[in-house]
Amino acid sequence: MSEHVDTIVVGGGQAGLSASWHLKKAGRDHIILDRGEIGDTWRHRWDSFCLVTPNWTCKLPGFPYDGNDPNGFILRDEIVDYIVRFAESFDPPFKGGVEVRRVGPSSNGARFSLDTSAGDFAADNVIIATGTHQKPRIPSWSKKLADDIFQVHSHDYLNPEQIPDGAVLVVGSGQSGCQIVEDLFASGRDVHLCVGKGPRVPRRYRGRDFLEWSHLTGLFEVPIEKHRLGHAVRFQRQPLNSGRDGGRTIDLREFGLNGIKLHGRLADANRYQVSFGDDLAENLDAMDKSCAERTAAIDKYIAENGIDAPQSDLVPINWQPTPEPASLDLRPAGINSVVYGTGFYFDFGWLDFPIFDDRGYPRYQRGVTEVLGLYFVGLHWLHTQGSGLFFQVGRDAEYTVGQI
Repeated sequence: MSEHVDTIVVGGGQAGLSASWHLKKAGRDHIILDRGEIGDTWRHRWDSFCLVTPNWTCKLPGFPYDGNDPNGFILRDEIVDYIVRFAESFDPPFKGGVEVRRVGPSSNGARFSLDTSAGDFAADNVIIATGTHQKPRIPSWSKKLADDIFQVHSHDYLNPEQIPDGAVLVVGSGQSGCQIVEDLFASGRDVHLCVGKGPRVPRRYRGRDFLEWSHLTGLFEVPIEKHRLGHAVRFQRQPLNSGRDGGRTIDLREFGLNGIKLHGRLADANRYQVSFGDDLAENLDAMDKSCAERTAAIDKYIAENGIDAPQSDLVPINWQPTPEPASLDLRPAGINSVVYGTGFYFDFGWLDFPIFDDRGYPRYQRGVTEVLGLYFVGLHWLHTQGSGLFFQVGRDAEYTVGQI
């Protein structure tokens, strides 16, 4: 016989715990089911991982950041500690080591039936708090590389010592790829980076962290329905930034100036031979343009509101890529390893409901689906830019519990 619970939260990260905090405050009977332990996702990040959002944005329900450096960036183990202490502050009904295999309609009086590794459960409400990083995205051409080339995705990357001796090719210039490049380069490795399209912003601008300007200008309060890109913004790349060593700007031209070898997107591979797109200069220019547009918006805000702020101290980095061959032989380049910073696929196939669009992404309004009692929290741009961050996940969880 199924265990019947009023509300089941699937996923026990910061989103699921935030939902639990509000459910407990509201006196709702509930449990959290998670395949790991509290803070599990963060425990498996690489050793030097740190947040790219300042500590002051850590605002879990009833448990804001309580350290000594609100403008700093907490490291992996500190993130885990913050989440664990948050859980300890209210003692959530957490069941770890439980894999949820299917959530579907119930025919036994409850709305939902859950098939799990710990047996069957029934619930009247289900909150999905699993995020979208279910499956590492690895390019199909990776199978064409020679067998003795070491390959690892950012999901499984730990530190430079994990990588065999020699140069390293990093594929993907998003947040993860660039932070891993920093990690490898700081260890003395010869690093190559395949550069794709994506925005960048300065870490600090005119006296404030860029995220603080985003907060002050109201960007974090813009609901997705009013964003100029609409729901498509959910699938846009995040601007490059780093919290490493107290926070610093990531500018790929500076990477090139410092000796990191930049290439265009990696188009194909054949054993030791890899080929690149002829788009490196174009991609770097696009990054510069996005940075200029975003800083100009801040300049306008400062001028219109009469804010006393220092003038910009940004100095363009005068580095230009030189024409390079369209392909590279990994052997003479000394490259023995490839690291993929190519992101993740989402997988909601275990939810047995017709609530998905053509790409398999769930349909909802601020986390509320068309299926009565089924909700999402913690997804990127679920409602606002901060929905998937420590910053506003608690606010969305409060809204969800209010709907229940």
